[in-house]
Amino acid sequence: MEKREIKRYIFIAILAIAVCVISQNFYVLSNFVSVVLGALTSLVIGFFIAYIFNIIMNRFEKIYFPKSNSKFVKRTRRPFCIAATFTIAIAVIALIMYIVIPEIGNAFGVLYAEIPPSFANAKDFITGKLKEYPEIQEQISSLEFDWANIVEKASKVLTSGLAGILSSAMGIIGGLTSAVANLVLGIIFAIYMLLRKDKLIQDANRIRRAYFSDDFNQKSTIVLKTANTTFQSFFAGQFVEAIILGSLCFIGMKLLRLPYAAMSGTLVGVTAFIPIVGAFLGAGISAFIILTVNPMQALIFVIFLIVLQQFEGNIIYPRVVGGSVGLPSIWTLAAVTIGGGLFGVLGMILGVPLTATIYKLSFRVLESKEEKLGIASSEACNDKPSVKATTKPKKQKQSKKK
Repeated sequence: MEKREIKRYIFIAILAIAVCVISQNFYVLSNFVSVVLGALTSLVIGFFIAYIFNIIMNRFEKIYFPKSNSKFVKRTRRPFCIAATFTIAIAVIALIMYIVIPEIGNAFGVLYAEIPPSFANAKDFITGKLKEYPEIQEQISSLEFDWANIVEKASKVLTSGLAGILSSAMGIIGGLTSAVANLVLGIIFAIYMLLRKDKLIQDANRIRRAYFSDDFNQKSTIVLKTANTTFQSFFAGQFVEAIILGSLCFIGMKLLRLPYAAMSGTLVGVTAFIPIVGAFLGAGISAFIILTVNPMQALIFVIFLIVLQQFEGNIIYPRVVGGSVGLPSIWTLAAVTIGGGLFGVLGMILGVPLTATIYKLSFRVLESKEEKLGIASSEACNDKPSVKATTKPKKQKQSKKK
């Protein structure tokens, strides 16, 4: 028996033993994986923050005296650009909270004040229409909407289940504390990665050259460059598209004299970071808040935003994001649907650039395969692949020249 066959049988035996051990101790393995992922949460958050902020930081580095040879400029370029990037991010978040949160609070205040009289008016309207049915009229007339009674009943429910509420409150507090701690550690890791990104990339390339073959390094470089270009184009384009959509929403609402223009424009712009469905989520929240003021204005807002969404989806998005990412609309919808079903909002956001990367790499492999086989691409020959080889005519021309 040859050594290759012995090695293959040993590998199959080890693999079978590993599968049996994992299947019998799957619960232990799942707990171990969850612990490891929990420990790496802050690192993953830091990587995503660093990657997104690096797009903005690169813009600042191109502005901050890029051609200067001064030692002071070289030493301060990276820290200054990082500080400017985080300052802009904090300012944007603070501005969004300053615009959105007070308006939502005012809307709930209007709801609290308007629901009882609206309920009374609806009750009077229904009882007036049901004069022929005195029994139903009497039952509707007996209905009362009393905030004090509702608050009293809610307090009784809360006090009766105090133990469960305390335990759930402690769980919520613990979850918030863990989330804040992971976010703070993630920001620290992100700052370190941004400060040392050149050294980290250099070390990663050294490890690749030392432990992997040249062929693998070339292929992985193509994959990494394609993914990096796609993700950067997506995030940059999505950011610009969100600003444009939010601004157009604000301007249109001002022209139509609709309430909560600043808040609605901000919500629509922020939620537009989620492809396809994001703007509709922001529109739903805004329409509900406008409904507290005037139902007819809420209807006008919905119609206006549907028109704006059509304009944005057919003109703005293909030019700003679609052209740079290069993913057809059908695959964009599939990426958002599958990503959202598997990983929620984060899956919706990352699903599009990830699918676009796979799409580009797949067609790169397909084109290289067609080139080796001498088959023309389907776009050039109307989906009718040519079987003529490209090397034979060249040889005939050379023989004629000779």
